[in-house]
Amino acid sequence: MASANGNGNGAANGNGQEREIQKSYWEENSTDLTVESMMLDSKASDLDKEERPEVLSMLPPYEGKSVLELGAGIGRFTGELAQKAAQLIAMDFIDNVIKKNESINGHHKNVKFMCADVTSPDLKISEESVDLIFSNWLLMYLSDKEVENLAERMMKWLKVGGYIFFRESCFHQSGDSKRKYNPTHYREPRFYTKVFKECHMCDESGNNFELSLVSCKCIGAYVRNKKNQNQICWIWQKVASQNDRKFQQFLDNVQYKSNGILRYERVFGRGFVSTGGIETTKEFVAKLELEPGQKVLDVGCGIGGGDFYMASTFDVEVVGIDLSVNMISFALEQAIGLKCAVEFEVADCTTKTYPDNTFDVIYSRDTILHIQDKPALFRSFYKWLKPGGKVLITDYCRSAGNPSADFAEYIKQRGYDLHDVKAYGQMLTDAGFDDVIAQDRTDQFIKVLQRELNAVEKDKDAFIEDFSEEDYNDIVGGWKAKLVRTNSGEQKWGLFIAKKK
Repeated sequence: MASANGNGNGAANGNGQEREIQKSYWEENSTDLTVESMMLDSKASDLDKEERPEVLSMLPPYEGKSVLELGAGIGRFTGELAQKAAQLIAMDFIDNVIKKNESINGHHKNVKFMCADVTSPDLKISEESVDLIFSNWLLMYLSDKEVENLAERMMKWLKVGGYIFFRESCFHQSGDSKRKYNPTHYREPRFYTKVFKECHMCDESGNNFELSLVSCKCIGAYVRNKKNQNQICWIWQKVASQNDRKFQQFLDNVQYKSNGILRYERVFGRGFVSTGGIETTKEFVAKLELEPGQKVLDVGCGIGGGDFYMASTFDVEVVGIDLSVNMISFALEQAIGLKCAVEFEVADCTTKTYPDNTFDVIYSRDTILHIQDKPALFRSFYKWLKPGGKVLITDYCRSAGNPSADFAEYIKQRGYDLHDVKAYGQMLTDAGFDDVIAQDRTDQFIKVLQRELNAVEKDKDAFIEDFSEEDYNDIVGGWKAKLVRTNSGEQKWGLFIAKKK
């Protein structure tokens, strides 16, 4: 894969052996200045037609604003960015490449072309002068330390409220071009997420700023054409520190921190963090009567097990969204080598938008309990579904009476919004759905919980060896508490199926 805009360029260092290796690599791969050589893929022209509009569609508004394009290459994106930006700096560190870009896009009078090294301490860009920093295949050609340093510098260059967009090849190579050697760093996505999430700065007035994750997702063109989830992009916004998303922090630092996800997966089975794992997934997905080529949205996809099952078994396309960065990171790792049409995105279903009539099915397992305004979400579901489309939801519910003090405290502590099964179904009806089925599946829930608990207790020694005794006690205690709540009749589990006519 090549660097920004289909060119691995943009990374070289005034000193350091790695920078010389990277420069040599891209001088060798930049003799033939075509899209194929820049993207290192024989199918580059076809991919470019689908992928470039997709990337551009993700960008935050930049009309009339200042844009910095790092690793601009021969200008696959430069000309597009120039059409809207007030000013654009297109930068690359291979001389003949940036000259080719200028020969193609030099007629845009708002573009300044620079042959420069993004890692060089001599590079001078004014602080808080840029609204959008754009790079496409660049950081994978920098060392870990250079990525960290560049992230800090980009944050200083950004205006408050400004954005960073970058896209990288993760895990493994995508392009099929042969090369004598390949110095590219195919990192795990969580490396980039961690580096940028930990960026902080303080201005002269003592105001603190950080980067807030706006989006992290697969490039759909690669999922559709190559069944490949390794092309991943991020959008970050420079914000005042106190503006960070507290609910997302809660999910990733408390409820769904990495170790917690692995513990859940140990209980539910590989790829799953929802009740019953593959068994309930097979049962409920069978009710959807999926057909090849249909498009499914999984809201609260977790670590992707249900999505991989649907895509591989029924040949459907699945879009999985989850607010937890950790969940999506695990899902992307699980996708390696599976070759199925599943794309993942870190996204908030309450603010995410899709065009009307996009999906054949919307699927959600034990997730919407986190959502306070369910009626609004269900109205969105209705719009996003095609006519004849179905929604299938399982979710935690409650009895119709007033909760006990203990159960009320549990709901409050988790931040849940629970309703009785009938009221839940009525919300779907009120959103416009027909043929609404609202089933109390609490008996099934109890059986599954007991089976899962028995398996963990039987596996005690191995569980403690792989995690810890504290982890074992947390899981066993949590499952026993759920059994108490469900057996008392206070906590319920509902299955909801509805149709858009």
